[in-house]
Amino acid sequence: MAPATAQQADGPPGMVGAPTPWGVALQPSGGIIKTEINSFNNLILWIMIGIVAFVLALIIYCVWRFRESANPVPSRTSHNTLLEVAWTVVPVLILVVIAIPSFRLIYFQDRARDADLTINVQGRQWYWHYQYPDHGNFAFDSRPIPDDEIGPGQLRTLSVDEPMVVPVGANVRILTTGQDVIHSFFVPSLGVQKYTIPGRTLETWFRADREGVFYGQCNNICGVNHWFMPIEVRAVSPERFEAWVAEARQRFARADGTPPAVAAAPAAERQLAETRR
Repeated sequence: MAPATAQQADGPPGMVGAPTPWGVALQPSGGIIKTEINSFNNLILWIMIGIVAFVLALIIYCVWRFRESANPVPSRTSHNTLLEVAWTVVPVLILVVIAIPSFRLIYFQDRARDADLTINVQGRQWYWHYQYPDHGNFAFDSRPIPDDEIGPGQLRTLSVDEPMVVPVGANVRILTTGQDVIHSFFVPSLGVQKYTIPGRTLETWFRADREGVFYGQCNNICGVNHWFMPIEVRAVSPERFEAWVAEARQRFARADGTPPAVAAAPAAERQLAETRR
């Protein structure tokens, strides 16, 4: 059975950012950062294709032009100044063409400008802990749906009981930290990836430009239940987001207004116990 939070955030199917069978290229873009990443990836791809094509053509030409039958006496030329300058300058220019958009993209991903909301993300062994300081400071844990409880529209090892919910079109600041070891908050279709390191707070951001569900996983091996840390981000309309926030404030807050105590992950504990036997 789908959890209440997922039902509350459900709406039109929208985009689903998830791996596909036999997928080759990058996942489709669900936001502006991933669009920029895709553009940079395409630029590098065409540069690589050009280099490979040029080198292949040069090899074919050299094999034909300097074959033994056409050159019974080999050339003893030791160097060519113009050629040496060319094969030094041209690679430098290629690297400059790559470096400029690369640095621009790195700084674009680094920090949110005029963030509309902030979400604190804490990686824990082995689940995610989300906190919404701009909306009452409520917090909750997010764990995968057990295999025997997977419902229609849910994906095995990707769907979770409590997804992160964000409004479409909002610049979402993500502040990451770790509780125990290093984890990694990674959602490919939104172009967001940041380590969660104990004792440090790192910043990144994303913006979902369309409604949908975007999946990710911890992509940093963090222990025996590393697989137990999928990420599900639901982008909904601003109106539905406010409705979800109103409901979440009541569900995730105690009588004294502080976040509820964190319960251990039963499935993770069972898995760990079986591993130690």
